[in-house]
Amino acid sequence: MDMWWKVGLVLVMFWGLTSSEDREEHRESPPRTAMLRAPVETLDFGFVPSVVYETHAYYEPGPMGILFHMVHAFLYVVQPNPFPKDLIVKMVQQNMGGIKGDDYKKPENVVLLLQTIYYELGFIVLSVLGVFFVLLMPIVGLCFCVCRCCENCGGEMHQRQKKNGDCLRGFYMATLIATSVFLAVGVTVAYVANQNITSQIKSTRRLVSTNIRDLKAFANYTPAQIDYLTAQYTTAKNKVLSDLDNIGTLLGGQIHNKLESEVVPALDHALRMTAAMRETKESLESVSTSLETLQEGTGRLQVSLQSERVSLSNTLNDWACSNEDVTHTCNSIRGTLNQLALSANFNGLPDVEAPLANLDAVLKTDLSNIVQKGYSSFNDTPQLVREQTKGIVSEVKGLLDKSGAEIIGFTKMFPVEPALQNFSKFLTDSQKNIEAYYPQIDQLDFYRWIGCVLICCLVVLVLAFNFLGLLCGSCGYDKNSTPTTRGCLSNTGGNLLMASVGFSFIFSWVLMGVVVTTFIVGGNIEKLVCEPLANRQIFKIIDTPYMVHPTKKNFLPGMLFQDPNIDLTIGSMYRDCYENNGLYSALQLETKFNFNKFLNATVFNPEIGDIFNNVNVDLQGMLLLEQEGKDNLIDFANTGIGDIDYQAYLTEVNKGVTVVDLLSYANELDAQADNLPRGALENALKGHASSIRQIHKDQVVPMEQAMSNLNQSIRQLEKTSRELPVKVTNVLNAIEAAEYLISNNASHVVKQESDKFIKKIIGYFSQYTEWVKHSLAMEVAQCKPISNIVDSAEIVACSFIVDSVNTFWFGLGGCCVLLIPSIIMSVKLAKFYRRMDTEDVFDDGSENWS
Repeated sequence: MDMWWKVGLVLVMFWGLTSSEDREEHRESPPRTAMLRAPVETLDFGFVPSVVYETHAYYEPGPMGILFHMVHAFLYVVQPNPFPKDLIVKMVQQNMGGIKGDDYKKPENVVLLLQTIYYELGFIVLSVLGVFFVLLMPIVGLCFCVCRCCENCGGEMHQRQKKNGDCLRGFYMATLIATSVFLAVGVTVAYVANQNITSQIKSTRRLVSTNIRDLKAFANYTPAQIDYLTAQYTTAKNKVLSDLDNIGTLLGGQIHNKLESEVVPALDHALRMTAAMRETKESLESVSTSLETLQEGTGRLQVSLQSERVSLSNTLNDWACSNEDVTHTCNSIRGTLNQLALSANFNGLPDVEAPLANLDAVLKTDLSNIVQKGYSSFNDTPQLVREQTKGIVSEVKGLLDKSGAEIIGFTKMFPVEPALQNFSKFLTDSQKNIEAYYPQIDQLDFYRWIGCVLICCLVVLVLAFNFLGLLCGSCGYDKNSTPTTRGCLSNTGGNLLMASVGFSFIFSWVLMGVVVTTFIVGGNIEKLVCEPLANRQIFKIIDTPYMVHPTKKNFLPGMLFQDPNIDLTIGSMYRDCYENNGLYSALQLETKFNFNKFLNATVFNPEIGDIFNNVNVDLQGMLLLEQEGKDNLIDFANTGIGDIDYQAYLTEVNKGVTVVDLLSYANELDAQADNLPRGALENALKGHASSIRQIHKDQVVPMEQAMSNLNQSIRQLEKTSRELPVKVTNVLNAIEAAEYLISNNASHVVKQESDKFIKKIIGYFSQYTEWVKHSLAMEVAQCKPISNIVDSAEIVACSFIVDSVNTFWFGLGGCCVLLIPSIIMSVKLAKFYRRMDTEDVFDDGSENWS
């Protein structure tokens, strides 16, 4: 227990750190309710250096397990009651100060005594029987000896005639053989159990060695694991520094994205106005060109039509038209001459030179370049943020370096590594001291082994006399010999059997004394220690509140931390260590040394939040559209395209170029010429039709194309002039709204995005602290060696020693019980082998000794 106490104290080396708790009370972590909801990149902190422990605290007894199970079954029959946890607790608590005077007469103590007797009833009954055996066997043996000396109890050297003599001899011999065989089995079981103790004691050295090596590995790896935890702060810190170095892209980019929905559409609309200017100019130029073409074409076409009318009229006035057959046709053609005239008059339409000149003046200002400057100014937001947060970033980096130094300094503040080094030295010295006792243990075990072998030899001696007596008696027996004439070999066999009886009386009470003693001790240890230790019921007794001391609620924290109110039990510590969890969680060290609280207070430095709360990115200098660009848009709206008489243009372009379609007119003229007699008139009319077609091709078709262009351009200009004021107003309003947003509401956006950025940074530290918390609980200073020590102690004490001791008394006790029928059968059978002094003789002189 002293060694376990020291080991326990060293393993809880963090105990000495509890003095720092008061110093850390004022350091509280900032609110973190929303930080984990921010999307944060998952960090890889790697794996804590792990240690593989050698000890496998598991014992498989092999064939001996059958004997162990038999003993356990026997003990269950003797003591079927469950483990008396409540009874033990009451006994300890009621008699914690010891029994004084007449305390044992108190009703509660009498009840406890009766409950104890009831629980131990099986052991008491068998122990009483064993004691009776020890007391009575010497007395019975003495009486039996005196009785035989008086030629009673089978001591008379005379054998009476019996008809079933052979059957009785055979029955006695068979029974003695069976009894001797069972005796041999019992003594073999006892010897095997004795030998198993010696063998397993040697195996104990391996368990001791591996457990000490595991404890050394625990001590050697723990500092490296702690250093690894503190070193991984650099992983989170480097990620934060990387984000801080890219604050322009990360924070500025988010600010840019937030403002983009308002700013970019405004600039896009302004940029589209430059295209509208070019399209409007193209339309005005097209109107001007088309109008000039139509005016020139109108003059030429009017001359051509006038000349064709005069020529056609002269042809119709020819004498040939005076003929009655063609007079009607000529008159009909003469009536259509006035259709060869112009329909649209483009000479009266106003020109568009003034709006075109105004638009040329507007286009001298490069609005596209001005808008691109606005784009560039807005897209420089990340660079602007980076430039304006240089001081803040340097402050945050300084705080991060300070926090890292505090964490490292805090872990170096306490002598963890020297304590573990001393612990390793203590383990080395302890191992040497233990190994120094090995020769003495071997010597004591040898004496124990010799004693047990001698005890077994007592039974073997009885067995030897039994088997030799059976062998000599059976071989020397002659059924034809009379009792007085039996041979020497047969008589020797009888004497050996009687020697067996004598030694049985001499040694049986000694054997039973050993059996009773080991039965009481080994059986109760098995039921009260080993079984509850195997099912961990014994921990519940120790962990019972106020069990060890009436003023101390919990035993373990009271011993380790002098604070018995901590909810720490041996059972919970064993479970955590059995699962190879960390010593920090197994001993609930957070109740005395809350490293997570310190880490949160250090890592989640409120100064970082304060610094970012003071972030003030000034975007007021950002100009989306210069005044020159705004004036240019206003000038574009005032170029005069709205003053053009679009209705006059549309009225003329909706008319045809000529009154009649010249091609139709020419075709009709050809048709009428075909109805005339062949001659000069017909040919003349067809010539006129051909001339009219040529006029249509050369002059009318180009004018129709110019009219189509004019119609398309004038309608586009009309639409533009109608929408332009609204569009320009909307663009200017959008620009002003975006600039107002940047000037007046950007601080809100900056604050919002700064909060997200700080939450993202804190999210990295949250991952680090959660990883440290998990690592401390599960991976750092894994305390499997502690549970291995408990399990190894259980294996050594219970599986190696107690089970073997119980098996020893189980086999030896069977031998003691079997000695009784062995004595009876040996006495009975010796009568048939020994040479008698007298014999029965019948009246006719015949004898019968069968």
